[in-house]
Amino acid sequence: MGMLQRGAAVALVAVAVAACGSDSNKGGQGPSGGGPVITIKDFGYGSALTVAPGATVTVKQEDTVQHDVSSSAFKTKLLSKGESTSFTAPSQPGTYDYTCSIHPRMHGQLIVQAGGSGSAAGDGGMPGGY
Repeated sequence: MGMLQRGAAVALVAVAVAACGSDSNKGGQGPSGGGPVITIKDFGYGSALTVAPGATVTVKQEDTVQHDVSSSAFKTKLLSKGESTSFTAPSQPGTYDYTCSIHPRMHGQLIVQAGGSGSAAGDGGMPGGY
């Protein structure tokens, strides 16, 4: 492979790696393949998140105003921009709807099922999590 072709290949790999970055408004795996993460951004929670019973779920707050994750089965404290916290997913499989206690039009879903891996499930409904 010539010098020009090698440079082009390196550039292509760099573009491919950059394109693999995550959309921070989606639920999913944490950094470096860590546990499941709910990212709060633009008054939304992102896509529904599927986890295993008892999984530790991290909540990252990237919005400009305070938010929390509130359900009958789990609840976080109010988080300011840049803060994060975690909670333990319920041990009982099922679909758990949650909201923000101070912005009740925000909605998210945690799906607890055996073999859940912290993957995003579906598109999470309407844009912005409303």
